[in-house]
Amino acid sequence: MVCFQNVGMRYGLGPVILHDISFELKPGSFHFLSGASGAGKSSLLKLIYLAHHPSRGLVTMFGRDTADCSRNERALLRRRIGVVFQDFRLLEHLSILDNVAVPLKLGGEKRSRIKAHATELLTWVGLQDCMNALPRTLSGGQKQRVAIARAVISRPQLLLADEPTGNVDDVIALRLLHLFEELNRLGTTVMIATHNEALMSQFDHPRLHLEGGRMTVPAEANSPRAGAT
Repeated sequence: MVCFQNVGMRYGLGPVILHDISFELKPGSFHFLSGASGAGKSSLLKLIYLAHHPSRGLVTMFGRDTADCSRNERALLRRRIGVVFQDFRLLEHLSILDNVAVPLKLGGEKRSRIKAHATELLTWVGLQDCMNALPRTLSGGQKQRVAIARAVISRPQLLLADEPTGNVDDVIALRLLHLFEELNRLGTTVMIATHNEALMSQFDHPRLHLEGGRMTVPAEANSPRAGAT
């Protein structure tokens, strides 16, 4: 589903952010992307969801060499990817119910199904009592949960989440991770970027680790508990 071969990235003429990154995400896999703040996790996710071009190397998405894709083809590839951003990117003039429903509306779903599905997901993330609220009235943790519900509502083939539990307590964090696991069981490939070691240690999913813009496999990822990448 995703294949990076010797990929490097820099912003403009600035320093190199990612160095010779190579890895694969197989369909239906679930990986954590670990690393300290500034290690390059967000930059790597931007390459995967095609927000930036690599400076060098080959990026293949869904079997397509992204370097050969037209703008329209890249847009179609992005529609197969759900993304949870660190800065939420909610539409401030819409209720949280309508924010969550945006992907289904863009996909042409029936209105009755859109409302039912959006309501179900908001209930699951514990926001059933404020579905008609505007984003500006919510806390950071509540906005994070809205962003997650929006990212998963259309059951994307690939889900990328950038520190999705950074603004919620431990109970909600575990609930959200179990939501990601359920989506994974339904066939979605999942990659979650986080530096929360305590949270990752509670799950058996393998990790890819970034350190100084280079990818390594931490010792924990090779243990029997973690499985192989």
